[in-house]
Amino acid sequence: MIIMKKLFFIAVISMFGLSQAYSQTAAPVAPVAPSVTITAPAAPVVNPNAPKANWDKTVNDFGEIEQGTPKEAQFTLTNEGKEPLLIQTAKAGCGCTNLKYSQEPVLPGKSTIVAATYNAAAMGQFTKSVTVTTNADPNPVMLMIKGTVIAKK
Repeated sequence: MIIMKKLFFIAVISMFGLSQAYSQTAAPVAPVAPSVTITAPAAPVVNPNAPKANWDKTVNDFGEIEQGTPKEAQFTLTNEGKEPLLIQTAKAGCGCTNLKYSQEPVLPGKSTIVAATYNAAAMGQFTKSVTVTTNADPNPVMLMIKGTVIAKK
């Protein structure tokens, strides 16, 4: 009887072991991403006739100017393209600088002036900016005026 119990016990253990061996599941498979095609962005189409802005300078140094004496800097913008150039925006960096410019189209080969007048009210060194955007380039051009305001003589 003891032998039979031992045989029964061995049979149960064997069946348990076999059932565990056959019940193993396969290792999970990582999901595969769908195939994606990436294309480079198309190069922008360049208009060979587009306006082309050319500035005579982008910085005007007044040097020393007397306090309370407004000074004007003139920046010449020439259209070297084949279509009309437009000044879309022109903004002074602060209220101490006044701007004058034409809003008329600048024809090919022609020029216009952007004038920046600094009021020279505060003593000391200054650097002021004027930001101009045209239809020739989406990136604005930064014009600078600088100098030193001294006491009146």
